[in-house]
Amino acid sequence: MKRLKSFVPLAIFIAIVVVSYVGFSLGDRHQLPSALLDQAFPEFSAPLLYEPNRTVTRSDLVGRPTLVNVWATWCPTCKAEHDVLMEIAAISDIVLVGLNYKDERQKALAWLADYGDPYDLVMSDEEGIIGVDLGVYGAPETFLLDAQGRIVYKRVGDINKRIWRGELLPRLRDMGVTTRSSSEL
Repeated sequence: MKRLKSFVPLAIFIAIVVVSYVGFSLGDRHQLPSALLDQAFPEFSAPLLYEPNRTVTRSDLVGRPTLVNVWATWCPTCKAEHDVLMEIAAISDIVLVGLNYKDERQKALAWLADYGDPYDLVMSDEEGIIGVDLGVYGAPETFLLDAQGRIVYKRVGDINKRIWRGELLPRLRDMGVTTRSSSEL
């Protein structure tokens, strides 16, 4: 019996190693699973950032492929991704919608005035209600919608040139979105 007890710590150590190996090899942390993939973008009503008395609903996102980018002024990664979003807006005909998340309106307006506004439409989600419906973990997060408003892709983290070329652009081309540059970022 004493001899058997001496193997208990070894068995525990092996179990920890196996669980750690499986847990750390689950894949890209930016590819977090979403229950909303292949589902319709949730119904919502949100004020426009520039015109808070005017609201936007899900129906405003239907009709063309749309990229919905969740961002905030308090998010340093959002600043890092902003230049790429400006380039995407300049070279593609994708509808780019910003969802300003858990942020103050005046700060968001100042941010866009300072750094440029890549968005065709900017919604405000000061309380984070839409973010909850989308299962947002934080900012930035990006959702690609097809023309019917169905979520076909979700990205947790920044959209950078590698992600644009390798993950978004091929999906967008499949949906008929064109670009105006041979460099593709």
